[in-house]
Amino acid sequence: MKAIQSDITTLHVDALVNAANRSLLGGGGVDRAIHRAAGPSLLEECKKLGGCNTGEAKITGAYDLPAKYVIHTVGPVWNGGTANEPELLYKCYTRSLSLAQKHKCTSIAFPCISTGAYGYPPDKAASIAVTACREFFTTTDYPADILFCCFSANDLKMYEKLLNEPD
Repeated sequence: MKAIQSDITTLHVDALVNAANRSLLGGGGVDRAIHRAAGPSLLEECKKLGGCNTGEAKITGAYDLPAKYVIHTVGPVWNGGTANEPELLYKCYTRSLSLAQKHKCTSIAFPCISTGAYGYPPDKAASIAVTACREFFTTTDYPADILFCCFSANDLKMYEKLLNEPD
């Protein structure tokens, strides 16, 4: 596992994770960027999926992106941490990893799920992301390469600090 600061839509990985909304039909932030870069075929496939619940994940082709798949997951909106937000965010990561494993992906890139418009505190979200991925690897070593793709330098520093801490 490692953290990088980059545009997630440019990464050559087997699966990109999209911080989607429940409709899966595009939104703002990472979701908008992924839909734009993938082209209109992504939207057409997403229309057939019937949306996605918070904490769940669904997979599509990546179309014009340099990846094989897009895994769409819907993170929780932050309500102070009392509405199961940590559990739901944890599930976003583990369910995305399970889909990647099922589709034999050896590399996956995650954005900072729920930290934009959904208001999840970045430090709390980063801790859950790293914990979920580490715990997933207690039962499997697949997918082998996990990237936390950070938009900001502050997010990158946070992830690097967490990744350098002992398990």
